Amino acid sequence: MPAPPIRVGLFVTCLVDLFRPSVGFAAVKLLEAAGCAVDVPPTQTCCGQPAYNSGDRADAKAIARQVLDAFEAFDYVVVPSGSCGGMIRQHYLELFADESALLRRAQHLAERTYELVSFLADVLKLERVEARYDGVATYHDSCSGLRELGVKEQPRKLLRSVAGLRLEELPGAEICCGFGGTFCVKYPEISDRMVADKAADIAATGADTLLAGDMGCLLNMAGKLTRLGKPVRVRHVAEVLAGVAGETPPIGGAAAGRS
Repeated sequence: MPAPPIRVGLFVTCLVDLFRPSVGFAAVKLLEAAGCAVDVPPTQTCCGQPAYNSGDRADAKAIARQVLDAFEAFDYVVVPSGSCGGMIRQHYLELFADESALLRRAQHLAERTYELVSFLADVLKLERVEARYDGVATYHDSCSGLRELGVKEQPRKLLRSVAGLRLEELPGAEICCGFGGTFCVKYPEISDRMVADKAADIAATGADTLLAGDMGCLLNMAGKLTRLGKPVRVRHVAEVLAGVAGETPPIGGAAAGRS
């Protein structure tokens, strides 16, 4: 008798839900192709990171409790965002450090929560994907995914299996793009200089496509590349790995040839 499929709860994230639903559908496609049973709890909301980063611990706790309730029953929780994944895995433990019952629930959730590509590569041991993308891509490492969750080689490994895709390493791939959640609002001049430097590095690779695993970073970089007139397609890594990149326009609407 075969083992039952792994039950995965997909935490969609606010930016995917509101700006790029195709990333959520791509995540479901990847997880189901890997043999998981995927559910998207309708009661999920924000992870609470904006409130947490702004010092509003009361609202951050209230939001986090909703997440604990919505994702209690799953084997794993998968997030197509290093930023939201890092909030759940790292900062919920800080939020509930003085509330033992909620802290135990937060620890249990943290142990089962993974960024999407990390889950595919590290938990499911996926070696390759069946997808095609004709182009030259470069990859930006989001700060939270890299520093909080250790996401670095996993996307590159799976991207190397995509037919037609050539990967060019991005100089300064680990340097922040300047988004930083509320950082870009609080320090717009610094943020703009950081994303301008990032855009120059992206253009220097000669790549026609920019990939990353965090919608905040992607929206920030896509906006700057568009304003600078750089013909670079911007996409979430899940869209390319799932083979659905040709079904939607690039993030930001920049046109750079075929998808």
